[in-house]
Amino acid sequence: MVFLYIDPGTGSMLFSLLIGLAAALVFSVRALSVKLKFILTGGRAKKDRGDRIPFVIYSDHKRYWNVFKPVCDEAERRGVDVTYYTQSPDDPVLSAPYEHVRAEFIGEGNRGFARLNFLKADIVLSTTPGLGVLQWKRSRDVGCYVHIPHLAGDLTTYRMFALDHYDAVLLTGDYQGKDVRALEKLRSLPQKELVTVGCTFLDGMRVRLAASPRPHNERTCVLVAPSWGRSGILSIYGRKLLDPLAASGLDVVIRPHPQSLTAEKDLLDELTAAYRDCPNVSWNYDNDNFDILNKADVMITDFSGVIFDYTLVFGKPVIYAKPAVFNKDPYDAWWLDHELWTFGVLPRLGVELDEQDFPHIGELVTRTAESPVLRDGIDGVRQEAWANVGGAASAVVDYMQAKAESLHLQKAG
Repeated sequence: MVFLYIDPGTGSMLFSLLIGLAAALVFSVRALSVKLKFILTGGRAKKDRGDRIPFVIYSDHKRYWNVFKPVCDEAERRGVDVTYYTQSPDDPVLSAPYEHVRAEFIGEGNRGFARLNFLKADIVLSTTPGLGVLQWKRSRDVGCYVHIPHLAGDLTTYRMFALDHYDAVLLTGDYQGKDVRALEKLRSLPQKELVTVGCTFLDGMRVRLAASPRPHNERTCVLVAPSWGRSGILSIYGRKLLDPLAASGLDVVIRPHPQSLTAEKDLLDELTAAYRDCPNVSWNYDNDNFDILNKADVMITDFSGVIFDYTLVFGKPVIYAKPAVFNKDPYDAWWLDHELWTFGVLPRLGVELDEQDFPHIGELVTRTAESPVLRDGIDGVRQEAWANVGGAASAVVDYMQAKAESLHLQKAG
């Protein structure tokens, strides 16, 4: 008996090829069917919308519910029918009591992508980067693909070619549009529609914070919240940073990036084992980060988008470890010769961490938590990164409805 092995990367490429061939066949059959109807009806046949869906929200993971919940709430309030496709079987949307938002689990991995690749819809709203790059392909029967960011930071920290095949991007702040336009020019891409709407999930957190009491910490709580990959602080420093934190007597909570659970599993397993017996060190994997961000007095991080959740909503400063040489290779930022906007504003949001600070990390945390200068800097960055505070969901639904109407007028014309 002969066993054949196909590595995951090759398998993904083969799946994409098969989906592409299947899509071409399906669309060819559809086109032939339309032509036959036109001929048989003497040229009077109208385009049949069939099972075409007006508005689709697609989420590849339940952790993005905080991005889409405000949009769903607004659509429900207006009576706008929305279909919500999720690839998480336990996504909170599946149990949400909506009348106008119909939620459906479409399957994980390739099963879900196969469903999306043959979708018939006017508008698809998603926060998933990489449309048209790997398994998730553009469907010819979708009028407009709209990206809504899941961070208020640089969109160029997405993996390479993340937004190339979207038709529109809804920005949290005007500054994000400059890099989108720069990449379009470098890659000779058609210009996307860029609309600054604000940030739905920051708006949601702001509402929750107003209704939530600040937890009382018996000792200073420091949250270690890195990005993932070779430029993340867990990969760069690991125990060099965590050992003195554990010895400081602070309440240390480590919250790895969700992608680390798969991409850096060996590293997390090693670090978890190293601090298993440390009573002041704990790990946080909550799908919703609100409670731990509310609890933490200071956050230690790198270039992770959670910087803006923490500083802009909760008004608390960070200690950031800026890599000596940031490895741009996997990111869209590789194409641009200027510094990330995030790195430029970090000094206004916190204090830079150097290895020389590790031996007295506890003192640095205390000083940072009490700094009034940093709180003033946070206010300024908030104005740049978070537009239309409190109004993002309304602006998103406004855009979707207006765009759908525009598409219908184009077809009618």
